[in-house]
Amino acid sequence: MNKRHFFKFTAFVAATLTAGLASAQVTPIKFQLDWRFEGPAALFLTSAAKGYYKDAKLDVTVDAGNGSGGTVTRVASGAYDMGFADLAALMEFHANNPDAPNKPVAVMVVYNSTPASVMALKKSGIKAPADLTGKKLGAPVFDAGRRAFPIFAKANNVSNVQWTSMDPPLRETMLARGDVDAITGFTFTSLLNLEARGVKATDVVVLPYADFGVKLYGNVIIASPKMVRENPAAIKAFLLAATKGMKDVMAKPEAAIEVVKQRDGIINVELETRRLKMAIDTAINTADARAEGFGQVKGPRLSLMASQVSDAFNTKTRVNPEAVWNGSFLPSTAELNILPAVKK
Repeated sequence: MNKRHFFKFTAFVAATLTAGLASAQVTPIKFQLDWRFEGPAALFLTSAAKGYYKDAKLDVTVDAGNGSGGTVTRVASGAYDMGFADLAALMEFHANNPDAPNKPVAVMVVYNSTPASVMALKKSGIKAPADLTGKKLGAPVFDAGRRAFPIFAKANNVSNVQWTSMDPPLRETMLARGDVDAITGFTFTSLLNLEARGVKATDVVVLPYADFGVKLYGNVIIASPKMVRENPAAIKAFLLAATKGMKDVMAKPEAAIEVVKQRDGIINVELETRRLKMAIDTAINTADARAEGFGQVKGPRLSLMASQVSDAFNTKTRVNPEAVWNGSFLPSTAELNILPAVKK
């Protein structure tokens, strides 16, 4: 081998090793949503579409989910590294599985207020929580609003409620048909689903939990204990990249829906845009979120929620608020300053 070929060969080997090293530094993260690819999924898909994860040396795969409980379980099992789930579902898992070796932890709050509400048709005569006493309510057994209903009931002196269970696609249909007097669900899900079934929004009474004495945090980003132990830097990088995407989504929700359509081509763009905007207005950019700071929790409020979930869910052990939350991976206060100004 002459000198010229030797130097070419050496340069080739060096380039290959460098590329291999760079590739080795990319961390794969499997992330599961709480639900299908609907409007709010843009909060996480945007960072993938815009390359924010890639810029952070992350290879993020975002998959649809089928409920917060399932997401918590799959992150606990190691099938997923991180996920998006209702904090109450995470608390329940901790308290009902005290000896489980792998309990996920919440690392960022996205829905500062629970999106859960009770919805009824105006013609039912239900106008306030007190009117629910003695009524027939419907929801899937795993619905976050149904699970937390005892907290809502206690705060509003509601009693003697009868529950009807059904699969998620039937919930709004049964309310529209009059099979139940009211339903529980995420407002931005059930209200729009009722409209799709021919019910006008003006004919629906919405009783948001957050407006009636229930100060539960909603959905959070969770991480597996393995990620916490072995790759805390990747969690930090993910949260910062996700935060950048969420800022873009809240600034231009109409544009953000396009990335959701890329994952599910049959979505109704107008409907999902409205759903995303409702999620932002009712669960993310709330007065409490602006007071507490996006992404963060307040100790007293978290402790109260842990106590309420322990009682309402009748858990095996009491929820330990310090065990379910780890805020050490959050971006800086300046980087978390992403909530848009409230329109006057």
